[in-house]
Amino acid sequence: MKPGPIAAAVALAAFVVWRRRKLEPTLLAGGVVVVLGLLLYGSGLVELPNAEQVAEDLGETLGRWTYLLVPALAFLETGAFVGLLAPGETAMVLGGVVAGQGRISLATLIGLVWVAAILGDLVSFWLGRRLGRAFLVKHGPKVQITEERLHQVEGFYDRHGGKAVLLGRFVGLVRAVSPFLAGSSGMPLKRFVPYDVLGAGLWSATFLVLGFLFWQSFDTVLEYAEKGAFALGTTIVVVVAAVWLARWLRDPEHREALRVWVHEHQHHRVFGPLLRVLLPLWRGSRRPRRFVWARITPGDLGLEVTTLIAVLAAGTFALVSPLATLATDAYTLGDLRALEWANDIRTASGDDVAKVVTDLGSLAATAGVVLGAAIWLAMRREVAAALALVGGMTLTFAVVHLVKAAKDRPRPIGSLVETSFASFPSGHAAYGVAWIAVTVALTRVVPGFARATALVVGAVVVAVAVALTRIYLRAHFVSDVVGGLGTGAACFALAGLVAVIGSYHRRGGASGTMPSDRA
Repeated sequence: MKPGPIAAAVALAAFVVWRRRKLEPTLLAGGVVVVLGLLLYGSGLVELPNAEQVAEDLGETLGRWTYLLVPALAFLETGAFVGLLAPGETAMVLGGVVAGQGRISLATLIGLVWVAAILGDLVSFWLGRRLGRAFLVKHGPKVQITEERLHQVEGFYDRHGGKAVLLGRFVGLVRAVSPFLAGSSGMPLKRFVPYDVLGAGLWSATFLVLGFLFWQSFDTVLEYAEKGAFALGTTIVVVVAAVWLARWLRDPEHREALRVWVHEHQHHRVFGPLLRVLLPLWRGSRRPRRFVWARITPGDLGLEVTTLIAVLAAGTFALVSPLATLATDAYTLGDLRALEWANDIRTASGDDVAKVVTDLGSLAATAGVVLGAAIWLAMRREVAAALALVGGMTLTFAVVHLVKAAKDRPRPIGSLVETSFASFPSGHAAYGVAWIAVTVALTRVVPGFARATALVVGAVVVAVAVALTRIYLRAHFVSDVVGGLGTGAACFALAGLVAVIGSYHRRGGASGTMPSDRA
């Protein structure tokens, strides 16, 4: 007899009976199955298989197919509402377990899942824009999307606004229908994408890394879970207390009562010394708090910073991920295959065109474009944008050469163009991002949405074309190009963040109001 599982079965059975009228049929049936399983295991009639051996067998069966299976499930979770039937975290942890066994690359899997999750969300967003909320009301009950569920998710959006896209990634009920509702509610795509990129990246990395760390022994999982239970409980208490305090402070009478209490206790024997330390810190942080609040709150003020953070996160991952794989392997997924494909499609005229296009990513070409754009922007009094371009280009050059010197990766054999320095990351691919940065900066002064969009799309085409020519001409491996694109994106995004924050402080921190600062 095992008293632990039997006690858990009794507790779960009591909960199921208590909530039987409010639980959905699938959850009710699942609860009954779990109760019966715990009773059988606790009585000794059934012995559980060795968790480590099961994980080993599963990893051996899946192998490199994990690269296809886990991203596909991440895509389908929101793209086809599969998340309403099976939580995506299970597949993510499973993928991390297979990576932890050394059968696949964790960094590569995170990248694939990240992209697949974003694509699934975009499909769901597009469906929401085309079909509308009425479609879910009519057909939702067939896949457990009830009117009550819709109200819960919409309430979540009402409370959190644009941040619900990011926060909803970690709430199963919200995640499955969040992109659809964002599209059907009319949320602009430019506001949806930055939050979605951040949320998808954090979600995929979190659960894949968990599986990677805990694959070896179920006992280890239990040990860490027990240690983490206190931390999780503490976090929940802190979050709940913070939410309660924020809501309490919304009432002007409560804020006034707090001010009176602080004034009366400034010379208190116990509270006085603490208040003399905390009050200057609180008052001194008012402008930074307003700045952060304005930029994590939905609206155009928060959009620029959120977008830059999303680009910075994605770019940093694109740089670090290949490095993590190359620390143990000579090549990453697709490095050699891409060179073979390039040889299969090579022609003399194709070589000539590629050599011309690749020069658009040279340091001389991109630095000239950045300098010219910066001068023009400065003449238009867009000094912050001009400095961001120059700073981003300078930072990109520095990071490229620092990483090249540190990694010192050999070039592919048989390059069709003259090359110098190490292979990783691709300098041309990194500098090519400057075309995108320049056009984004110019959209601040170029009139018309259509013109601005055409400029940015054209620049993206140029940057991608430059990156592809580096592989076609055997100057770089795929991982070099990915690392270069990530380097450029991260460096220009970081420079943009510095420019936005600097411009904010130069203007005196005008925008954004913290609820607790309103008297």
